[in-house]
Amino acid sequence: MSRNRPLVALVVTSTIVFAAGCTSDKPPAATGQSASASAAPAATGAGTGEQSKFFVQADFDAQLAMRTKTPQGDASRPWEQAIDPQMVSTAKYKKDGGVHLCFSNAAVNNPWRQVGWKSMQAEVALHKEITKFTALDAEGKDDKQISDIAELQGQGCDALIVSPNTTATLTPAVKAACGKVPVIVFDRGVDTDCPVTFINPIGGYAFGADGAEFLVEKVPAGGKVLALRILPGVDVLETRWSAAKATFDKSQVQVVGVEFTDGDAAKTKSVVSDYIQRHGKIDGVWMDAGATAVAAVEAFEDAGQPVPAMVGEDQQDFLQKWKDGGLTAIAPTYPTYQWRTPVIAALKILAGEEVPKTWKLPQPKITSDTLDTYLRPNMPPLHYALCGCEEMPGFPENWGGKKS
Repeated sequence: MSRNRPLVALVVTSTIVFAAGCTSDKPPAATGQSASASAAPAATGAGTGEQSKFFVQADFDAQLAMRTKTPQGDASRPWEQAIDPQMVSTAKYKKDGGVHLCFSNAAVNNPWRQVGWKSMQAEVALHKEITKFTALDAEGKDDKQISDIAELQGQGCDALIVSPNTTATLTPAVKAACGKVPVIVFDRGVDTDCPVTFINPIGGYAFGADGAEFLVEKVPAGGKVLALRILPGVDVLETRWSAAKATFDKSQVQVVGVEFTDGDAAKTKSVVSDYIQRHGKIDGVWMDAGATAVAAVEAFEDAGQPVPAMVGEDQQDFLQKWKDGGLTAIAPTYPTYQWRTPVIAALKILAGEEVPKTWKLPQPKITSDTLDTYLRPNMPPLHYALCGCEEMPGFPENWGGKKS
């Protein structure tokens, strides 16, 4: 595969819309992670409420176990690694000649997805065998994505990548596409095993547990933890919270609030300020996504209080704040380098090479020991550190950064 073709050689049809949003990581039903699976009995830990209907004990256990497993493949290319892969044959999809690769994208409506989309385009540009790349942006709308998938099936696509907007609603459209073209699903899942492969990092349970375990370690017994969530009913966010709840329920920390912020910085700051006034002291803040972590930190600074143990994510603004303030913090990740993997998978499939049926990528967490490895002051505040893009042509400028 060629890795030297310039990015400008792409043929892309895409509508870019920027708005609030979030990611999801629900795998296909065949992986044993369906939201409709039997939930565990509700736990009754102080302040955490009932367990989510999305919680599945077996999946929780499996994801937590994956955190300590060694992925197969080159560690310098984590977007090509796989944890416990079960390989499947793709010989029937083998084709010769140029490739028309198609992509149905849920949206590019938040910084995480914007960084990932840039990385996917850069990956496409590395492969001379991709002669055409058609991408349609659903703008966060299920009905538009259903239409987009149908439209792409009539455009001569050799392989179709799908990042579904929602799980259940997009499942029939993906099923229909599977009968006409090899389908690769990533990031967000669907309730069918018809795609050739489903790609994402370990998942929401691992993310949520990484942050909660850190707080349990750092917050003293009886200490007060505030949990901040974006919105209810989104599978990956529900599993992140489910894992955190399960961890907190077994600990001696006190969860004094579980609040939804809509991923809005001003609302996040207001919620945190209210809890500071109400409780006098907060000892830890858990978040199901770290896009507004800096706003939470600023609420403590504005109140003249020390910043407590914090859970953020791998956005540069939080990593810089962490470094500058010497914070006690951790950043679980859901790496944006996963946007490179579907392109690689599509080319393997069209070459008749085996791929993992469920392609689980490594999901590192950033700690104080590794912070300097991921902090890049030349990148914009909303850049995600685990893009896997540092050695790609056009970095850092194409990702909004400046050369050092």
